[in-house]
Amino acid sequence: MFGSRKNKLKLPTEEDALPGRATPLKVEVLHAVLQTELKPPYPAGTETAYFGMGCFWGAEKLFWNVPGVHTTAVGYGAGLTPNPTYEEVCSGLTGHNELVKVVFHPHQISFQRLLKIFWENHNPCEGMRQGNDVGTQYRSGIYPTSPEQRAEAEATQAAYNRALTERGLEPSTTEIVDRFDFYYAEEYHQQYLAKNPAGYCPNHGCDATGLPRLPD
Repeated sequence: MFGSRKNKLKLPTEEDALPGRATPLKVEVLHAVLQTELKPPYPAGTETAYFGMGCFWGAEKLFWNVPGVHTTAVGYGAGLTPNPTYEEVCSGLTGHNELVKVVFHPHQISFQRLLKIFWENHNPCEGMRQGNDVGTQYRSGIYPTSPEQRAEAEATQAAYNRALTERGLEPSTTEIVDRFDFYYAEEYHQQYLAKNPAGYCPNHGCDATGLPRLPD
C-alpha cells in the first residue's frame, strides 16, 4: 500500500515521509471509562503531558486508572506526516510515535508521579522497539508541554540512567521532545482495552523486565 520500508528502525527523512492530509481524523466520542471530553477545552487548572511507551493501548490504560487524571487519549506525534492514519504510522514512513495524551489536575497528581509511572512501566532502553513490537512508532519518549515539565523529565532521565549504570546497563534511549504535533488516533483506538478487555497488552514493567525503579 505504501511501498516497502527496508529499515523500520530508522526515522524517515522529510523527502521519504508520506504526505498525509489536511483534514484531521474524526474523533467525537467521550472517554469510554472516565466519561470526559477527549479534546479541549479542559477544566481550568489542568495540565497536559504526552508519553510514548510502545503500544499505546496498554500505556493509555495505565494512566486512566490514576486518581487525578482528568482524561486520556491516544494519538500520533513527534513525526512528519500531517493527520496520519494508523496504517500509515505502521508503515514507518511518517516518523510518528504512538503517544498517550494525559490531562491531569496537578494539585491531585504531580507530573513527577506521572514520570514515575512512565519510567517503571515500559522498557526505555530498546530504541525503536518495545518487546516484540518493532518500529519507530514504539520508541520511548517524553513530550513536555512546558519548560518546567522538560526540566523534570530531564532530571528523572538522569536519575534513571544512573540507576541503570549502577547495574552495569546501557543508558535509556528515551527521547525528550518539546516541539511536536499531536494527531488523535482513530476512534476505535481510544480506550481500546476498555472496549476489548482481552486485547493485546504485554507487560513491560519493572517486574517483567528486571529493570530498576526510578529512584526517589
